[in-house]
Amino acid sequence: MTAGSDYQALNAADASVVTSAADYPDGHVIPLHRHSCAQLLYATKGVMTVDAAAGRWMVPPGRAVWLQAHVDHQVRMHGEVGLRTLLLDVAASPHLPARSCVLDISPLLRELIAAAHGNPAAHDADTRNWHMLQLLLHELASVTVLPLYLPLPLAARLRSLCELLMATPGKQVTIETWAGQLGISTSTLHRLFLRQTGMRFGHWRQQARLLQAMEQLARGGKVAAAAQDQGYSSQSAFSAMFKKHFGSTPTAFYR
Repeated sequence: MTAGSDYQALNAADASVVTSAADYPDGHVIPLHRHSCAQLLYATKGVMTVDAAAGRWMVPPGRAVWLQAHVDHQVRMHGEVGLRTLLLDVAASPHLPARSCVLDISPLLRELIAAAHGNPAAHDADTRNWHMLQLLLHELASVTVLPLYLPLPLAARLRSLCELLMATPGKQVTIETWAGQLGISTSTLHRLFLRQTGMRFGHWRQQARLLQAMEQLARGGKVAAAAQDQGYSSQSAFSAMFKKHFGSTPTAFYR
């Protein structure tokens, strides 16, 4: 749906929420586009990577990405993806998330999203559909934000460094080496990286490796192979870091 048609769809339905559903094969890419209203992309299965100028969101199965209006983004599918989309009028629901983020979808919210799809728009207050959508919006405002975002610097030389790090995640190169290649001191690189991304260099590289491992696992990759490709010394070290960051082991996370 194009940006210009978003509010047309909401207005035509006379509703604060409009839903749609689609299934995509592994490797499918939805090209760069934007929406004139807020959007929720929920993955019933498979993993999505959502790329924007400011960073990247990783969306595992059973989770969703909340995108503010007017964010240019591209969506890549890893594995077969079941996508449920909600377009939302934020003006009618001011308590929705204030920034783009990945959300942990509760069992109740999952069922509300499923029930909203295919139901007629809630035109009148006090109808069943109206109450259901009000509960959906209320639940969206209270779910947990997950640490599945990788900020990217806008400065050209730092962005090139990040792209190289993501292309060669298993390469063991020190920050001193990277700083030397950029012709700056280590302290300057640390300072610029923190200013541009809000994260320290080591934390950012760790986050990049974990998110790329999630992509690999979503495509059916083995945990041991993901650990090796992302530069971990062992599968147990990778699993321990994964659990520390996401709260469960890779196997349990996808289960």
